[in-house]
Amino acid sequence: MHTVITPERIELPPGTVVRMLGSWQDYQVLSQQLGDRSSPRIKYRPGEILLMAPLPEHGRDASLLGLIVTALLDHLNRTYDSFTPITMSKPLVSGIEPDYCFYIENWRSVVGKNRIDWQNDPPPDLVIEVDVTSYTNINDYLPYKVPEVWLLKNKQLLVYKLQGENYAITESTYFPNIREIVQQCLQIGNEQTTSEAIKWLRNFLRG
Repeated sequence: MHTVITPERIELPPGTVVRMLGSWQDYQVLSQQLGDRSSPRIKYRPGEILLMAPLPEHGRDASLLGLIVTALLDHLNRTYDSFTPITMSKPLVSGIEPDYCFYIENWRSVVGKNRIDWQNDPPPDLVIEVDVTSYTNINDYLPYKVPEVWLLKNKQLLVYKLQGENYAITESTYFPNIREIVQQCLQIGNEQTTSEAIKWLRNFLRG
């Protein structure tokens, strides 16, 4: 497959990242053209548009991380809401598509909503991103003030928390030792299947 970006058609080979100059209006046109397609992913930074076609590895790892968080929250008997895929946007400032969003502390704010107002509604408490192609920049989440962002890069989980006006690598607010848990689940998932990894996690949580 060749890379094609025209007003009528967008096609990117898996693993391709395209960076191009563009305005907020250009981003909106491309977003409308893509509609509900899961690929390619699209991101806007002031003056720049990025397109990325995920590899299968990206989708598998993102799915596994989402299942891990769900299993942990269920074990803790926490009420939550989750979204995937989802587009976060602030006009003229940012447009981004994280792999997963979880509302944990602020779940009441999104109950029953078909659309989230990113200008006025609270941000997700936890966002998950998998980066296989150097597409992700943690600072993309600063405009939304997401409290905690997980970035899986090179099969290593980095936990970022918002501290003042910047993100810093630290421990998760919700799950102690999450890096070790994710590492074990990734190993099982790669050697066997995602379902076996989640079975291991549930058995581990039961003690």
